[in-house]
Amino acid sequence: MQQTAEEYKQVIARCKKVFIDKTTDYGTAWRILRLPSITDQIFIKAQRIRSIQDKGTMLVDEDISDEFKGIINYSIIALIQMKMMPTDGLELVPEKVAELYDHYASTTLDLLMKKNHDYGEAWREMRVSSITDIILMKLLRVKQIEDNSGKTLISEGIDANYQDMINYSVFCLIKLGFAKPLVA
Repeated sequence: MQQTAEEYKQVIARCKKVFIDKTTDYGTAWRILRLPSITDQIFIKAQRIRSIQDKGTMLVDEDISDEFKGIINYSIIALIQMKMMPTDGLELVPEKVAELYDHYASTTLDLLMKKNHDYGEAWREMRVSSITDIILMKLLRVKQIEDNSGKTLISEGIDANYQDMINYSVFCLIKLGFAKPLVA
């Protein structure tokens, strides 16, 4: 399980670099997004992955690994947005964004390690296409919870589903070979 933690950290480091670079380029314009809009952004990415998997080809020259990275980053955006207030303002400094990113990546790793212990790393035997389907199922669950104004009877909340989508996307990126250290 130590290998999984290290691989997770390598994947997250790659995703965080993209996130912080985009924050430097665009600022935190994503702060304007409401949770359903973020969920829809993630849905678009997951649906593109599934479409490419089904068709076996793509016309836009962007690898599916970029879409998994996008799912991770948008899920972290969602977790940040869930805790921030509209009065916090739209613009955050890159240092604050990095701090928030690290916090949610760390708490999500903690969740992964607990679940990974219980499930015995079953994800290593799964197909990337099956994991993609699970991400899409999680998205449909989130949409239903959002449509129910966040209310559930016995189910996990939206935040747990976003964390699961992060972890499943990390699994896919590990399986696709993106758990190598960043070269400076």
